Amino acid sequence: MHCPFCTHDETRVIDSRLLGEGDQIRRRRECLACKARFTTYETAELNLPRVIKSDGRRETFNEHKLRGGIVKALEKRPVAMALVEAALNRIRRGVREGGEREIDSHRIGELVMDELRGLDQVAYVRFASVYRSFEDVRAFLEEIERLENDLPPNLREQQLALIPDVEPTPGR
Repeated sequence: MHCPFCTHDETRVIDSRLLGEGDQIRRRRECLACKARFTTYETAELNLPRVIKSDGRRETFNEHKLRGGIVKALEKRPVAMALVEAALNRIRRGVREGGEREIDSHRIGELVMDELRGLDQVAYVRFASVYRSFEDVRAFLEEIERLENDLPPNLREQQLALIPDVEPTPGR
């Protein structure tokens, strides 16, 4: 590995640690020439399947697009990035575990919605509204009712309320 500071081609590993669920290694390195220290990350390169879009086009699986959609749905929501990364890892694993060379974009959307349902109800409804192309308020209400009825009690306790219970203020 070349040093990013002086471009010398000899570095040594000072420390190695597993990250996340053990699918990534963090290595602390030191340049033998300039003694600068830096961190590298090592992951296995796995071929993810091609995505079949709803119009029939095929494209390479794009992790940045996946992350962008999830982060956009979670915008201004109190969800830790560590939970988002764990969800992304589960989605990638779900995509890979099928063992297929191609996967339908609808299947990826369902994996994302399953993860968002467990992370944050508001983010789930945001994503679902775009993914399922809600046409009117009734579609939103139906999805919210389905979400509230289908959410297991242990996850329900962890969620922020979709619509907070507000006491009526006198005079209103």
